[in-house]
Formats: sequence, structure tokens, C-alpha cells
Amino acid sequence: MITFDHVTKEYETTVALNNVSFEIADGEVFGLIGHNGAGKSTTIKSLVSVIEPTSGTITIDGKPLSVNDLELKSKIAYVPDSPDLFLNLSAGEYWDLIRAAYNIPNDEAEAKIQELMAFYQLEGKRNHLIQSFSHGMRQKVLLIGALLSHPKIWVMDEPMTGLDPQAIFDLKQQIKQHAAAGNIVIFSSHDLNTAQELCDHIVILKHGEISYDGTLKDLRAQHQNASLEDIYLNMVKCVDDSITNEKSNKDNEVGEES
Repeated sequence: MITFDHVTKEYETTVALNNVSFEIADGEVFGLIGHNGAGKSTTIKSLVSVIEPTSGTITIDGKPLSVNDLELKSKIAYVPDSPDLFLNLSAGEYWDLIRAAYNIPNDEAEAKIQELMAFYQLEGKRNHLIQSFSHGMRQKVLLIGALLSHPKIWVMDEPMTGLDPQAIFDLKQQIKQHAAAGNIVIFSSHDLNTAQELCDHIVILKHGEISYDGTLKDLRAQHQNASLEDIYLNMVKCVDDSITNEKSNKDNEVGEES
């Protein structure tokens, strides 16, 4: 179980997350949905300890992440939104780095690497520099690295970007299998069809705040079983219209006072 309890992240002139609270149960595929700047990446980076929230608490299995970060991070595997962080390493060197970071026995890591290289069709690419790969191939290298530790919590930021259709299909199957084994899979996405296909539970973010938190089944039931795409676009439009009307009213009040 993962719990975000009134989590806020502020920068100098921006509130990226505003008092966000939700829970993710074991065995769920959890989707973060929202436009660019909605707070998806901030939420994910707070969970994987890339950034620290300004206030609020994140707990995993009842333990605060801020206090037990090393223990809890060993349960988490992270695929960032850009695979371009380790371009000067070969694929094999990157996997060796992950193996060492998670203290995975050599034999166990090697068996998993061989299995996943075949799965993602990267045989023969182990000694090639990551910078020589296409974006999709770079993404596959990071996906393999994330799965080496058999993570309890598998976190991905826009994981489908750049992948070919076969790799997308394969990744979807892995996501389903990982969650079916009692693990948690978390991913952000702009692809609403993929979210509708995979997610048990979604949070829709808008301007750093939660517009919806619950199951996809319940959300669609509230909207006459419309597609997630139609529901989401309508929700976003309603929020934008509300903001526009509020600004217009304030402008009118200022005009009347002057």
C-alpha cells in the first residue's frame, strides 16, 4: 500500500502539487492522467525520492518514505520520462550499475538479463553504447534495468513513448502480469486508450490538484460508460471554463471598483 497524505510541492513561483492525497493498493495498475504541467511527473519523482515534497507525507506499507528511504527505495524500480541519462554507458554497463545498486546476485541478474533481452529483442546489443540506440531502444534498456530487481513497486513516467507496436504490446502484458502477482504498477500517460485498457485505479490531475480519484469502472459509470478520452476532455474543459469565468469575474470586479 502506498499513501500520499496531503502532499504539496512548491517552487519559487509555482505550486506543482497542492495538498494531494490518495492511496494505491497492492495488485493495482495505477494511472496518473493529466496534461503537461498537471503534476504527474512531480508526483512520480516525489515517490521515487528524486525530489522532496514541501509538505505532507508519503508512506509505503505504513512506513514514511522520508524516514525509511533506503529500505523503501529497494522495493521501487523507476523508468524516467527520458532514457537519455546514461548515454555514455553501454546497455550492459547500465544493467551492471542497476545490479550493483540493488545488490542482485550475479547469476540471478544474468539470467534475468538474458530473458529480458530476448523478450525486448535486444540480443547482440549488450555492448553497444546507449547513445547509439533509437529512443525506443533506449527505453527498452531502462525497462530491462527496472525489472532486474523484481520490484514490488514498478514506476514509469510516460513508458510507451518511442516504443514500437510490438514492444508496446509486450510491455502491456508485463504490466498486467506484474500487478497480477500482487505488485503495484504506476505509470503516467497521455495515452488515454492505454490507461483505459490497463488501469484499475486512476488519478486525474489538473493544475496540481486531483480532479478524480477512483476506479475507471466507477468513473465511466458516472458518465454513461463514455470513453476515458471523452470523460477526461470534458472534465478538463469544465475546469478550464471555471478558471476562465473566475478570472473574468475578478476582472469585472476590478473594473467596477475603478
